Amino acid sequence: MTSAVDLAVALGEISLPSPILTASGTSGHGAELAAYFDLSQLGAVVVKSLSADPWPGNRAPRVVPVEGGMLNSVGLQGPGVNAWIEHDLPGLVAAGARVIASIWGRRVEDFARAAELLRPVRGALVAVEVNISCPNVEDRSRMFAHSPRATREVLEATQVCGRPRIAKLSPNVADIAEIAAAAQEGGACAVALINTVPGLDVDIERRLPRLGGIGGGLSGPAVRAVALRAVYDCYAQLPTLPIIGVGGVRSGEHAVALMMAGASAVGIGTATLERPRATLLVQRELVRWCRAHGVDRVGELTGVAHG
Repeated sequence: MTSAVDLAVALGEISLPSPILTASGTSGHGAELAAYFDLSQLGAVVVKSLSADPWPGNRAPRVVPVEGGMLNSVGLQGPGVNAWIEHDLPGLVAAGARVIASIWGRRVEDFARAAELLRPVRGALVAVEVNISCPNVEDRSRMFAHSPRATREVLEATQVCGRPRIAKLSPNVADIAEIAAAAQEGGACAVALINTVPGLDVDIERRLPRLGGIGGGLSGPAVRAVALRAVYDCYAQLPTLPIIGVGGVRSGEHAVALMMAGASAVGIGTATLERPRATLLVQRELVRWCRAHGVDRVGELTGVAHG
């Protein structure tokens, strides 16, 4: 796509030709979206979070629509890092995508092992997202991202991947900037804000929760204001730490708002499930908005809402 608007952005040491990314968990493990558009046009494809070993996930039903978005309790199902490298990564490479692999673990050593398995990968893998907003069985099922100490430990342990690391954080904390600072201390070059918000829906005919995992993560338009607040607060306290804003983005204007709040890049998640071309459409709308408002370089938008 040709444009007079310079879309190039930097997330610390990561240089991307566009600020628009897929969000982990909503576009598959590989090149599923390549059937709909040229993946090389995006800043990067962030794949569904992977553990070191195959993981079965939660029992069905796993996804239900709710007012304002959806609830999911997929449970981080995945093939494991080695299987992903063998079967899914080649399709992304063939599609010309810049790839951000997302990893998760139940213990610090699980994260370290997943990161180590990614170390030999070259070429298309530009960064590793460390999904610490998942249960931590070492701390009574709390999330790593609820603790500055645990956050720092996981980020330090994943440096073995040999790639820039992005910490994916939970909004369900008293001070998200404190957690982001701990991630930065552990070596994160950027943070992704936010992950889903805990939620529940009840089938009033069956008199039971609608999801097989009982509760789930709320995503979609309902969480956009939460994402904006998290990005704004984090940027206000840590203006030099790059942020990927994620949550409820469905239009170019939504992306502009997140960037003005402090994001350097924007992830598109739930909207992709409804419209597989959503990431590309948001990128085109972002370009049109910039043209209409005399913005020559998209990076100029980051943080302007702070005055």
